[in-house]
Amino acid sequence: MNIEALLADGTLTPGVMLLLALPVFGVYLLVLLAFGSGGKEKQFKNRLELATTGRHAKNDEEQRISAKRSTSDSDIAVIDRIIKNVLPKREQLRKRLERAGIEGPLGRYLAICVIVGLGAMAASLMLKFVPPVASPFIGIIAGVALPHLVVGMMATRRQNKFISHFPDAIDLMVRGLKSGLPIGESIKTAGAEVPDPVGQELRRVTDAVRMGTKLEDALWDTSSRLDLQDFKFFTVSLAIQSETGGNLSETLANLSNVLRGRRQLKLKIKAMSSEAKASAYIIGSLPFVVGFFIFLVNRSYVMKLFTDERGNVMLGLGGLMFLIGGVVMYKMVKFEI
Repeated sequence: MNIEALLADGTLTPGVMLLLALPVFGVYLLVLLAFGSGGKEKQFKNRLELATTGRHAKNDEEQRISAKRSTSDSDIAVIDRIIKNVLPKREQLRKRLERAGIEGPLGRYLAICVIVGLGAMAASLMLKFVPPVASPFIGIIAGVALPHLVVGMMATRRQNKFISHFPDAIDLMVRGLKSGLPIGESIKTAGAEVPDPVGQELRRVTDAVRMGTKLEDALWDTSSRLDLQDFKFFTVSLAIQSETGGNLSETLANLSNVLRGRRQLKLKIKAMSSEAKASAYIIGSLPFVVGFFIFLVNRSYVMKLFTDERGNVMLGLGGLMFLIGGVVMYKMVKFEI
């Protein structure tokens, strides 16, 4: 089907085509700023290596490079200023991306959001699932919600992996302390031996200390980025020990046992609540599965829910009740330890 046929049957109106064409140039700029910003990341790594290892510079220009952290969100100055002036809670978003293990400028994440939103808007226009007027709202919701959910799942997966390996890292620190190493060297050894993401975060702490940051401040910065109680316990233990003194190796050994006990308790709760979660998933998916099969058998019967005002009210009430039920079941099976 060509463009003239689409215009003839009303699938693509001039207004819809204009709506789809206007953001193209903006998306092009966002893609450029997002996927062309790797130079500053590489430059920052070179600066950090120069400052921490003390290696000799290859030329005079490299000698003048400082180790100052780059705070730009884009290589394009205009878009960088727009991000800094328009985007709310920019630092919180950057920490959330770092918590998920995503490195790079915010422009890359914003470009992905725009591309996802435009794709959802174009799909809704082509499929005619909603009126054309509502397509921009579908695009905005999809562009904001879908990347947010994906980043949240990645952060949760990374946090779970961190929790599973962190007690082993503490055990390595305890053995280092018992052998006479200071806590800084013990953290460095654990960062080199323990797999990521624990090793990665501990290496970042070591690099921050090399740059002149106090160990306690570096740990608190990592704790704020990870947002994990296990690492907060570790940070508080080191902070209290630095002020009051005491046997740090014994304190960390007890902390390792506590963290393993917490993880075992979480796994036990997960196993005991798995039956209730499976029932909730099955019951929650039934309306969508049944509706899909009815749609395949009798499309006009199901589409009245979307084309008739009474059907819209029923869908709204059903969605609200479904949301309330899902939140209640989620709270019932979630336990804070």
